[in-house]
Amino acid sequence: MNDLVYKNETTLRAIALVLSIVIWLLLLFGTVGVLLIYLLLFALFAVIAHSALIAHLRGNAIRISSRQMPELYQRLSDCARKLGMRELPEAYLVNGNGVLNAFATRFLGRNFVVLLSDVVESFEARPGALNFYIGHELGHLRRHHLTWAKVLAPAMFLPLIGAAYSRAREYTCDRHGLAVCENPEDAQYGLVTLAAGKRLWREVNLADYSESATAAPGFWMSLHELVGDYPWLNKRHAWLRALAEQRKPKLGARNPFAYLISLILPRVPGLGIGGGLIVIAYIAILAAIAIPAYQDYLGRAALNVAMADSTPYREAVAQFGVSHQEWPDSIGQLGLAPFAGDSSVSSITLGSHGALTVNFIRSPVRGHALLLTPYVRDNTVHWSCGGDVPAKWLPPICRTQQ
Repeated sequence: MNDLVYKNETTLRAIALVLSIVIWLLLLFGTVGVLLIYLLLFALFAVIAHSALIAHLRGNAIRISSRQMPELYQRLSDCARKLGMRELPEAYLVNGNGVLNAFATRFLGRNFVVLLSDVVESFEARPGALNFYIGHELGHLRRHHLTWAKVLAPAMFLPLIGAAYSRAREYTCDRHGLAVCENPEDAQYGLVTLAAGKRLWREVNLADYSESATAAPGFWMSLHELVGDYPWLNKRHAWLRALAEQRKPKLGARNPFAYLISLILPRVPGLGIGGGLIVIAYIAILAAIAIPAYQDYLGRAALNVAMADSTPYREAVAQFGVSHQEWPDSIGQLGLAPFAGDSSVSSITLGSHGALTVNFIRSPVRGHALLLTPYVRDNTVHWSCGGDVPAKWLPPICRTQQ
């Protein structure tokens, strides 16, 4: 059974696990535990979304059993037995609408295998090839790929390592598919059907198709494979043929420059470069909206701190004005110590006619100055706010007293 695991899968999973643990811890401590709330919300959303698939299967698909599709059920049971799986997953037959595929999923501790009808219909003349699809999906379940995917989620977004682990899983499952086929050619025809379609697969020259993987793939093919979740089909086919003949496959070497470029390209599991670029576009749009809003928030917060810091000086200026019928010209006249500064405000100085100038230390208000000028209205001292601080950052007290 150890031969069913692709040589790099275990190593890549260990690397991805270490990186994922580090990323999870950084996110957890970096958000002071807030990440847990978002994870719980995301998990709830994922369960609800996944439940829709399971409900659709149980409500609209055909449950494969000993009484319903008995030949298909026996084939599924035989494949599971060959792979040493004691528990048979729930299996369903779904209208493929022309799509050739199958998939495995897991919901609340239960395993499911889904076969699309077009795959089953394609191999009426060669039913053994259907074993490859069944074995491949059982391989995902046997190797617990669906469970590991949640734990390793952070690493799957990383360049090179995430895609490499994903491709290694596919190679492993291809080996499972080959292991349950009585004839090695069944597995090869099963895989080549994904390229040729449900009728023309009979006309494919298997040896020639595998041979096409020996040519150097070039820069662009190398790049897109390095960021993708699946190996090229001809490479997978070359591996199946080589395993059946107990030899190593002859594969063209990837372009070295593609490795360097793939390190700087964004990647989204299942979507490759295109998905990464879409995510970057969304992030850019959100940043264009969020960054100015955040800057405004910081500006308003700094102005509120400035008004609080200047309160003792404004009160002292008002009292001095009422007592002396004139405005002070220096902090010394108020009997207060010079402002020592804090994390937002660097200094508060008193100029002519009792005007206070507040200077800031942090962005986005660093380099700006808030000018607070006293004036009398209705026998009460008020303050006008000026300087070169943007008006949108001024606190409400400035806008109501102007």
